[in-house]
Amino acid sequence: MYQWPKNLFVFAALIFAQELHHLDQTFRSVVAFAVFCAASSATYLFNDVIDLDMDRAHPEKCKRPLASGAIGMRTVIGMIGVLAVCALAVAGFLGMRFLAIVLFYMALTVLYTLVFKNLVIIDVLVVAAGFVVRAMAGAIVLDVTFSNWLVVCTLFLALFLGLSKRRHEASLLQGDQARAHRSVLQHYTVPYLDHLIVIVTSATVITYTIYTCSPEVVKRLGTDKLYLTLPFVIYGLFRYFYLVHYNDAGGDPTQTLVKDWPLGLTIVLYGLTSIGIIYGHRLL
Repeated sequence: MYQWPKNLFVFAALIFAQELHHLDQTFRSVVAFAVFCAASSATYLFNDVIDLDMDRAHPEKCKRPLASGAIGMRTVIGMIGVLAVCALAVAGFLGMRFLAIVLFYMALTVLYTLVFKNLVIIDVLVVAAGFVVRAMAGAIVLDVTFSNWLVVCTLFLALFLGLSKRRHEASLLQGDQARAHRSVLQHYTVPYLDHLIVIVTSATVITYTIYTCSPEVVKRLGTDKLYLTLPFVIYGLFRYFYLVHYNDAGGDPTQTLVKDWPLGLTIVLYGLTSIGIIYGHRLL
């Protein structure tokens, strides 16, 4: 499914805990990534089943396979079962702690579909928590320590993406149409969401800056140059904010990333620069 890039957060611990050069750890991260792809696909399909009528009333989501009738309900239910069983079976081989966090992620996502998505502010916080769980799972599967600052930064970044998605929905759907698709949208307005996005954008930049300059992190990584990645972070956030405001993007972070080449290039350059800084000093 096209949602798979969200699971790339699993690799954060592999890179920032300096485990990328260990083939066994890299393999465990790749398998963990595959597990979350299967687990998230199962929960997204479950969400599509529950939201079928609402998706059919949405101008964009009505094109989804189930909502459009491209695939049948029995097929989808079968896919949910197979994906969930495979995800949990493989997670078990990676360790009980990893299995526990995968179960927690799936339970959280199901509860979001059934309950939390109807609670204002809580809905966005739960979506953000899903990204944090992915990042923490990446550390758990490697049995490494994940910086608290990086966890907080991941939370704010995920809130930025979640609020941008709500803004897109609030601007795209109005009145009864908005309530028919997602009842919680009646509590959101575009100006209110813009204020929240500005807050979390600032928080993301500040927490990432603190992370890159933290003495603890500098000591662990063996370099104080990670702050050089800040321009990519700032440009990426500002570019996404620009797309949300002027291109009416943000409805789906994955599609926004794929369709906008400057944003995609920025993320690639950020990743390569981070790897070069974290691992380059070993070669000097």
